[in-house]
Amino acid sequence: MHAKRGVANLPLHGGHAPRWLFDRMVKLAGGITDVILYEYGADEFLRRISDPHWFQAFSCVIGFDWHSSGTTTTTCGALKLALDPQEHGIMIAGGKGKNSRKTPLDIETAADFFSLSSKKIDELKYSSRISAKIDNSCIQDGYDLYHHSFFFTEGGNWAVVQQGLNNKNNYARRYHWLSESIDNVVEEPHNAICCDESKSDTLNMTSDQSGDARDISVDLICDNPDHLRPYFRKKSQTLLTDFFDAPVHSDNSKNYKEMKMPRHHPVLDMDISDREFEVLKKAYELQPQNYEELITLEGIGPKKIRALALISDLVYGTEPSWRDPVKYSFTHGGKDGFPYPVDREVYDHSIFTLKDALDEAKLDKKDKYNAIKRLESFIKC
Repeated sequence: MHAKRGVANLPLHGGHAPRWLFDRMVKLAGGITDVILYEYGADEFLRRISDPHWFQAFSCVIGFDWHSSGTTTTTCGALKLALDPQEHGIMIAGGKGKNSRKTPLDIETAADFFSLSSKKIDELKYSSRISAKIDNSCIQDGYDLYHHSFFFTEGGNWAVVQQGLNNKNNYARRYHWLSESIDNVVEEPHNAICCDESKSDTLNMTSDQSGDARDISVDLICDNPDHLRPYFRKKSQTLLTDFFDAPVHSDNSKNYKEMKMPRHHPVLDMDISDREFEVLKKAYELQPQNYEELITLEGIGPKKIRALALISDLVYGTEPSWRDPVKYSFTHGGKDGFPYPVDREVYDHSIFTLKDALDEAKLDKKDKYNAIKRLESFIKC
């Protein structure tokens, strides 16, 4: 599995997993993880958890709704309880809502028992922050992040599972990251994209097609943003309407492009107040060297990223990408009874069988180790 990052779309479901089921989910999630760690190691676990299809399968196996937004939050919650960092060599930081904001503190707590340097801790905190910033600001698909789980090993490798909410359609979108496969965090840090809906007005500043727009965005800031003020007029005077949001249709049978204007013409969300403009001035004073440095500056959020991209297109013709960068089985049933209720007896049997097999495997490994030691002692004699 070589997925750098994946996306899955899920309908929003409220409520909680019943305690009797969640307790079993913790045990089975821990048992399956134990097997993966024993057979393949911690890095392989990160590869699998960063694959949206495998993650979905894993959630279904431990008994959650196959298409619910809760497959993200509940599965990550079960894993966080099931895994002991000192025993398994994996730490899960963050979580849902206010717990997501505790990610930096959670990462710091791993410094002692993972023996990580202060430099590595800072790198991990930065990786957590930049992955959230990109999915929340550089990919403007209408989903606001509310869940962020940061998985990392004692070796310093990491994966991210985070989820955003779209209040308009009551859907959640899950994003996955894997550190070992990322070459450039601001350009195509993803593949294996999957979703049911692809939106035509998604600004994707991580696309390779947005490379020129990223470069011009940095240049616009470094050249002093005062010359950008004319573009940030009041809505009644602005030059940029959602003319830029109107999709350009091409007809293969004709040798021209068709532009279809919408009946309404609200202004794009790019008007910047004088106070917000000061953020651009501060960015100019810092002179960011590249796009990654620009987007990590304090105050550079979705609105300013979008405005710089639109001006880059209007003035220099560097059009950003508007293409949205956006499978599975049951073993024990689902918590809502679909396609059938969870069979508690079968579920408990699965946990016992998995644990028993793992215990026997570990015992066999120990016997081999002791036999080798006895042989070494015999040879020395």
